[in-house]
Amino acid sequence: MFERILSIVFPVFAVVLAGWFYGRKHPVDMAVANQLSTDVFVPALVFAALADKSFDLAAHQALAWGAGIMVLASGALGWLLARFLHLPGKTLAPPMMFNNCGNLGLPLTLLAFGEPALAAAIVMFLVSNLMHFSLGNWMLDRSVRWWNVWRIPVVLATLAGLLVSVLQVPVWPPLKFAIKMLGDVSIPLLLFALGVRIAGSTPAALKLGLIGGLARPAIGIAVMLLYCVLFNIEGQARAQLILFGALPPAVLNFVFAERYQQQPEIVASIVLIGNVLAVLILPVVLAYIL
Repeated sequence: MFERILSIVFPVFAVVLAGWFYGRKHPVDMAVANQLSTDVFVPALVFAALADKSFDLAAHQALAWGAGIMVLASGALGWLLARFLHLPGKTLAPPMMFNNCGNLGLPLTLLAFGEPALAAAIVMFLVSNLMHFSLGNWMLDRSVRWWNVWRIPVVLATLAGLLVSVLQVPVWPPLKFAIKMLGDVSIPLLLFALGVRIAGSTPAALKLGLIGGLARPAIGIAVMLLYCVLFNIEGQARAQLILFGALPPAVLNFVFAERYQQQPEIVASIVLIGNVLAVLILPVVLAYIL
């Protein structure tokens, strides 16, 4: 069991650590790489996974609902925790709601459960990101227009992939392989960029960062366990939901906090410490679910 957990966690954090070391020695702006990931590589990954004819949208309904419920429930509990800590809800709630289901969740799922489980993980990733770019943006800026979410490349790739899958539209194999090659770039690049981002962060309010870093997986796991009990979800679906709930806060939370000047130093501390703590928390969670 230990060897299996180590084999799952090590490749992920090895790439993150490589990005951290590089970022410490050569401070670099990853804005272009991140833009390419969000505009090209991640949409290609999503399309390649969803366009597979074996993908069954109905089979992942429980996970999609679970992801949405976790986001909303974690936000409510995060808002209460913010009041207890005398923080604005807009500072603490988003890092509790939106986890690192892209940079960390996708490769962890791939390594823990194999290629067949990736489609379900992408469904949860899409639910979370759709809510992040709509509800999450609106929470920080009430003037944000919700319908702009449909301009996001990953959303367009989702719709295209689902149409190809549901309608069983044939895709020329060389084209499909080329799209898959683009998608395969996304996971290592996202992990490396995460390491660079952590290296370039200056965490402030370490006490709040530690509380937030621990609260994010604790709240997520509790919500997912309750959801699985209430809806009688077992097996691999339960394992994937719990792993989804245990993920640390997404780096994108800091990007949005910085954009809207919503105490970015505190959010950066939560993101940084939460992702460091994941090195200890995720192996325990994997030992429990595997």
